[in-house]
Amino acid sequence: MNLVYLDGAKEPYTTSEIIAECAELKHDTVQSLIRNHKEDLEVFGIYGFEIRKLNGRGRPRKIYHLNEQQATLLITYLDNTKPVREFKKNLVSAFFEMRDELTKIRIERASERPKRLALNEAINRWENAPKMAYSTVYNLLLKGVTGYNKTQLTTKRGGETGIECLNSIELAQYQALEDMAIALINLNFSYKEIKTMVFRQKEKLSQGA
Repeated sequence: MNLVYLDGAKEPYTTSEIIAECAELKHDTVQSLIRNHKEDLEVFGIYGFEIRKLNGRGRPRKIYHLNEQQATLLITYLDNTKPVREFKKNLVSAFFEMRDELTKIRIERASERPKRLALNEAINRWENAPKMAYSTVYNLLLKGVTGYNKTQLTTKRGGETGIECLNSIELAQYQALEDMAIALINLNFSYKEIKTMVFRQKEKLSQGA
């Protein structure tokens, strides 16, 4: 079970639902604690929420999103039961791992920017370029890594651009496909040929090759 997620702005958060499940409490109890200590929690920022139906059915309910400081503070208001103590340790570890992941993402995104410029320059010179070549190639590379185009990816994961939605491993894979696309475009391959090779590479990745 994932304890910590990233929002569209790449900020780590956990949810009232996760806290309730891991601390072995009713979700209503955790929600009440959040509302009762709203002023305390918002010292560390305005907390967000989403409206979700349980298993896609029934009455919608509010799921609160808490950042690391908010979640840490909220846990101090819980009884120090064995499940709560175990959850505290696991949550601290999960936030630490997510901060490490964020560092990797920032490094990968910084190294991707010059590749993006090189790809754009290659597309500008591409004799066999398809219509709307920039967005077409961009979506192809995203699908080669995740199986989703930009619109599908941002809807599923949040964020304004498809690249913002990628984790550090996906970013590294995206850059590898980007290098391949640049080389093939410079050799004036057709879009159809490049697409075939991208998905062939995707199949290798899915097989762990």
